Amino acid sequence: MNRGVSGVKLWGTRLFSQGWRLSALAISLVVLTPVVVILWSLFSPDLAVWQHLKIHLLWELTSNTFWLVLGTASGTLVLGVALAWLTAVCEFPGRKIFSWALMLPLAVPAYVTAFVMVGILDFTGPLQTWMRAAGIEWQPPEIRSLGGVILVMVLAFYPYVYLIARNAFATQGKRALEAAQSLGYSPRAGFFWVALPMARPWIIGGVMLVIMETLADFGTVSVFNYDTFTTGIYKAWFDMYSLQAASQLASILVIFVFIIVLLEQQARARMRYTTVGKTAGKQERIQLMGWSRLAAVALASGVVLFAFIIPMIQLLIWVSEVAMDDLDSRYFEFLWHSLLLAAMAALLVVSASVILAVANRYYSDLGTRIMVRVATLGYALPGPVLAVGAFIPIAWLDNQLRDSLHTLFGYDGGLLLQGTMVTLLVALCIRFMAVGFSAVDGNLQRITRSVDESAHSLGSSGLVLLRRVHLPILRGGIFTAMTLVFVDVMKEMPITLMTRPFGWDTLAVRVFEMTAEGEWERAALPSVAIVLAGLIPIILMNRHAQH
Repeated sequence: MNRGVSGVKLWGTRLFSQGWRLSALAISLVVLTPVVVILWSLFSPDLAVWQHLKIHLLWELTSNTFWLVLGTASGTLVLGVALAWLTAVCEFPGRKIFSWALMLPLAVPAYVTAFVMVGILDFTGPLQTWMRAAGIEWQPPEIRSLGGVILVMVLAFYPYVYLIARNAFATQGKRALEAAQSLGYSPRAGFFWVALPMARPWIIGGVMLVIMETLADFGTVSVFNYDTFTTGIYKAWFDMYSLQAASQLASILVIFVFIIVLLEQQARARMRYTTVGKTAGKQERIQLMGWSRLAAVALASGVVLFAFIIPMIQLLIWVSEVAMDDLDSRYFEFLWHSLLLAAMAALLVVSASVILAVANRYYSDLGTRIMVRVATLGYALPGPVLAVGAFIPIAWLDNQLRDSLHTLFGYDGGLLLQGTMVTLLVALCIRFMAVGFSAVDGNLQRITRSVDESAHSLGSSGLVLLRRVHLPILRGGIFTAMTLVFVDVMKEMPITLMTRPFGWDTLAVRVFEMTAEGEWERAALPSVAIVLAGLIPIILMNRHAQH
């Protein structure tokens, strides 16, 4: 009898363990399918489509994307590193406030900063209108230009470099400069020849993130009518009605992204964590004096002013002008759609993330690690690429289902999946799987093996162990994962725009529609709601840093 019970328990434990692995395999296959579909289009080219792309689009898109990436990466590198060094190592008035205030632009989607800047600096904007009224003849540089797009993206994306580089400089502390001075370097030479090279892997990692965000951006370049690969994919699908052209443009973009991912992985592999941040934080900082002190305050203040305060003030002014006429029942529908979509995506992503994290904990073999890596690959892929890559196989599956049902049961009710939220949710889950997994897996890794062994000795294993031990400890990580995914989906634009059911608009879609018509004031109301949601993860990050 006892042998029979033990056998059943053993069988249940094995089934439980293999279930996690099989579930992880299924998730990784779902993520891999759009990538394979997109890359397959590269190896099965339609010569007529390629000829059209080559003559009319390819050179322009490649050139525009190259200069945009180069300018944005260079700008964020200089600005992010300078601000990181000042707040991590130096002491000047307001340093503690600037340390977290410089993260605030993360809450503002780049496409919101873009239309606010165009609205302020354009010929009909308040600045040039005031200058003409005051008799000032100076003409500011044209904002609707390559320089304008780069300026907006630098203001929106510099926090990626700032956050990572500040952590690197904080771990070095002042001791790196003291070591350099002991070798005969001046403070300035010590920064360039000792501190900066030591932080190079972190800085490169931050710049790579900026490059991936720039390649993936759709809303900002749409506001400026600056065509890149993402807008090219959108226009090929919705203006040319050529899904094949869209997929072939997406395949080129995927190759660029994979190259960036490989470079980013190499940068991460060179990171070495040697000094703990808390001890570095207690070190004496470099006291800035005179002009350097004023310059540090001016730089940090100027960045916060132009990247967050001015855009928010302008948004609130526009909201006050149009709220009475524009705020009606439609906005509650936009808000409800955004909240519902974000909640569903967050729930799905976190459920899948728990499965991946548990499988990653139970199995350390190469196959499981590859499955987990593949399942979290989607964050590197631009939204338009995922939209096309998810739509093609789901449309194929939908056609097969309809034909099979018609053959077997005489069903003639049309398509089952297209026109629903299936494609939208699949693409969003693939895009943000890495966000949820990082938060859940990070907390799960903190649970030591001795906890599992103690639970096993008390008779808890399998689902009982997960329910009674792991999930209560993981509660904080699950909450963080759901919050981050929720906010990212609220801000996300291209996937929602390209794969949503007809007439199912969200706040981000409303922003796109209004900015496409140049209605900056009417785009302000949904933008403020998105920015308020975007402040949540920054508050969480600040609280985490304080603890």
